[in-house]
Amino acid sequence: MKKMTLDDIGYLRSIVGSQYIYIGEEISEDFAHDELAEIKAFPDCVVEPSSTEEISKIMKYAYDKEIPVTVRGSGTGLCGGCVAVDGGILLTTSRLNKIIEIDEGNLVARVEPGVILLNFQDEVEKLGLLYAPDPGEKSATIGGNVMTNAGGMRAIKYGVTRDHVLGMEVVLPTGEILSLGGKIVKNSSGYSLLDLFIGSEGTLGIITEITVKLLPLPKKTATLLVPFSSLEEGIKAVPEVLKGRIIPNAIEFMEREIIEAAEEYLGKPFPDKSAPAYLLLRFDGNSKEELEKIYDVAARICLDSGAIDVYIADTEDRQDIIWDARGAFLEALKAMSEMDEVDVVVPRTEIPHLVNYTQVLRQKYNVRIVSFGHAGDGNVHIYILRDDLEQAKWEKVLPEIMEKLYKKGHELNGHVSGEHGIGFAKKEYLWESLGKTQMRLQREIKKVFDPKGILNPQKVIH
Repeated sequence: MKKMTLDDIGYLRSIVGSQYIYIGEEISEDFAHDELAEIKAFPDCVVEPSSTEEISKIMKYAYDKEIPVTVRGSGTGLCGGCVAVDGGILLTTSRLNKIIEIDEGNLVARVEPGVILLNFQDEVEKLGLLYAPDPGEKSATIGGNVMTNAGGMRAIKYGVTRDHVLGMEVVLPTGEILSLGGKIVKNSSGYSLLDLFIGSEGTLGIITEITVKLLPLPKKTATLLVPFSSLEEGIKAVPEVLKGRIIPNAIEFMEREIIEAAEEYLGKPFPDKSAPAYLLLRFDGNSKEELEKIYDVAARICLDSGAIDVYIADTEDRQDIIWDARGAFLEALKAMSEMDEVDVVVPRTEIPHLVNYTQVLRQKYNVRIVSFGHAGDGNVHIYILRDDLEQAKWEKVLPEIMEKLYKKGHELNGHVSGEHGIGFAKKEYLWESLGKTQMRLQREIKKVFDPKGILNPQKVIH
């Protein structure tokens, strides 16, 4: 890849303006890594365009000169996907942050990719509407969510980000502009390039506008905190709840160790931590009476499945205490230690086997391994913590543990990532998971869109 020159920088300045390009010591250290900061690399420059037209000009120039371009939203990823490992241009979406339209008649919204998830959810809820995808990191951008096909806790009822994207505008590596989909709820017009871009992690094109589906906002929610004597007991209850014809919008699992970490981080007590394992179920509906019928059924099923008790939180304050703690799990672990993560997804009945295997590895390597995740869809978040381990030993045991975890996930008929993506960190594991034929097809798709390989190089399939 080409090293950028002062002439290149000058041309980019002519497109976006001098105040929106940074070089050398002007580049903040934050732009050299993502949230986990395991992978670090500085770009030659950081550019902040404000329109599709500016991005088109940047990409046409970069394509002609063979300059690598990496796109970055809020930098909340966990796999190095937004790190400019080959240098070149780091293109941020921070100025593409407008909610263009909320169309209540068609129940859709059009947004720029740099819109923050939390801000967007707040705006649509003021109108009595719901944007259902609900990843844990609310400071992420909508564009970043689309590029990783983010899931989150409401996926069991409402699906993942892919299920809510109706259209997008994309700039290709050549600078050409595509318009895909739109304000339509179904489309059978040829291959779905729209679906191809979702989850592509910025390797095929740069999204400049997104059309998303909205839903009526449920008026009421209720949460059940359900303690079990073991995680196995808790997971066995999940299919029973789903067979009861009541669909929670979230089913989470957690163990006592992570609850205690969140308590310490937040400085707030959790409602209960007497049991080894818990399920956390949330239901939504349009009346108190409707919800009471639903959670009464769920509580009975859980007790019949071996639950120690069922705690009902049906007020906003009580629910906030529980969900604030759940939302703080990752931050609590990050505050404790350097770490790395695995977000393998397996059939939900296999969750206990995977989590139990983490404890086998914990004892074998004498390294702390903590897990929690989405019991409703089998997405397990596993964190390996360094604590006070010497650097040399950490660098030796971490890849061994990661390799064994991904191998176990594959044995359990799982896949490498449920929602965090592949980025730079998980490429080798993706190859082992998908195999030669699928990887060949994915590489050929990449070549069709980006024959010079300039867009987010060394990510996903490179």
